[in-house]
Amino acid sequence: MFQKYSFPIPDKAFYVPDFITEEEEENILNNVYSSPKPKWTNLSNRRLQNWGGIPHLKGMIPEDIPAWLDKVLSKIKETNAFPKEKQPNHVLVNEYLPNQGIMRHLDGPIFTPVISTISCGSHTVLNFHPPLDKNEDCSKSKSIAMSILLERRSLVVIAEDLYHLYPHSICEKSEDVIHSDKIANLKMMC
Repeated sequence: MFQKYSFPIPDKAFYVPDFITEEEEENILNNVYSSPKPKWTNLSNRRLQNWGGIPHLKGMIPEDIPAWLDKVLSKIKETNAFPKEKQPNHVLVNEYLPNQGIMRHLDGPIFTPVISTISCGSHTVLNFHPPLDKNEDCSKSKSIAMSILLERRSLVVIAEDLYHLYPHSICEKSEDVIHSDKIANLKMMC
């Protein structure tokens, strides 16, 4: 499925515009924002919901996925982006308001080997930073190697070297300025 959605970037990423419909996006947002207040975790520059389990140093503490999210996971599973033995079973809902983002980081072994992101409500720019030396702190990586523009309702799938070696971030800004030489998937939108 992903051959037409690949673009020049280190292994491996796929970008699917309009992966979900406007109705599906509205359903996701309605369910997210009608969730009980204790479901939200307030972090320094974003809010977060965990669905399907609580990440722990020794693995995931599993919880049931609600039906409204199971439909979304089923649609992602249909892409065959995930290995059969490691199907998606956990969802992080990150809410970024203007001037909010997340510092450079690697997701670590708990979510490996593949992650996927569906953007709802707005676009964002996901930045990737050069690979780290073994002893380097990923929060100190300053330069941006490449970026992916994530449009509303799009799906991005990240795996292999791009997942394991390249720290990623979302800048804290009120609006994005698109630099055509840094957005790896820009030609897919023209």
